[in-house]
Amino acid sequence: MPKLLEVKNLKTQFFTQDGVVHAVNGISYSVDAGETVAIVGESGSGKSVGVMSLIRLIPQPPGKIVDGEVIFDGQDLLKLSEDQLRQVRGNRIAMIFQDPMTSLNPVLTVGRQITESLELHLNMSREQSRRRAIELLELVGIPAAAARIDDYPHQFSGGMRQRVMIAMGLSCDPQLLIADEPTTALDVTIQAQIVDLVNRLKQELGMSIIWITHDLGVVAGMAERVIVMYSGFIVEESPVNEIYAKPYHPYTLGLLRSIPRLDLGRQKRLVPIEGLPPDLLEPPSHCPFAPRCAFAKERCWQENPPLEVVENQRKVACWYWKEVGEVGVRVVNAVEVSQ
Repeated sequence: MPKLLEVKNLKTQFFTQDGVVHAVNGISYSVDAGETVAIVGESGSGKSVGVMSLIRLIPQPPGKIVDGEVIFDGQDLLKLSEDQLRQVRGNRIAMIFQDPMTSLNPVLTVGRQITESLELHLNMSREQSRRRAIELLELVGIPAAAARIDDYPHQFSGGMRQRVMIAMGLSCDPQLLIADEPTTALDVTIQAQIVDLVNRLKQELGMSIIWITHDLGVVAGMAERVIVMYSGFIVEESPVNEIYAKPYHPYTLGLLRSIPRLDLGRQKRLVPIEGLPPDLLEPPSHCPFAPRCAFAKERCWQENPPLEVVENQRKVACWYWKEVGEVGVRVVNAVEVSQ
């Protein structure tokens, strides 16, 4: 299957009064055409900064992409001019943001916010773009779309606003859709509807998706591959079913143990990940997860393990991944974490 996107050694830093924040530390991954890749990790792990760097949405200053390549459909996006990048951003690559209320313009109707990109990228007339905007709103499940196209964002519920954001993202038939925690602010029933909607649209439109979340429970039903980030590094990459059956990194294991379950009868106590996220002002000389890791040994404090292929195309950055895998299988079997 052809690679639609290849990210190579991407590094993004923020130059602040307190020092240099090492937000993304040399990450590399790819996305195939028609594939959904989930990027998971807690707040501050570098998920959002990593994907915003792909299409150069990092505020500069204080942010700066200091190294790497982002090859999209044969072009390095980091080397394009602003005008060239505008032809890609919002057109061939679209992004849905976490909070639709702050992403939508409150003084423009939702219809105008959709038609704007259609007129800009596809040279549609006002009438053509309005018809297409109504079709898009219907596609994402907005009832009475023709009547609601002239409404303002505040007249929609949170779930409906997120659907409007998805309609905006899909307006130019993108090859790649980046969804940055699009269900975080929604209740679980609406969350499930949005996930189902994105899955259906992916099948209909054949696009690739990067889905960013801190919740491993959300990605089970939608992604083919999972990338786990911690402290600006990729610490594990795996096909989705295998990571649930046998996590190889202690951080992934910690994320799985913290998923609440309702199908076990009496709920077992959730196991938190002890400690605090690392200080990104200091680039680690050791494994960044070592201070919070129950498996840490002397070597973990001396060297930061590289991300390496270990088996079945699975990658992990851990010196003791075999030990973690053995414990992971026992934990998964005991707690019955399902896909």
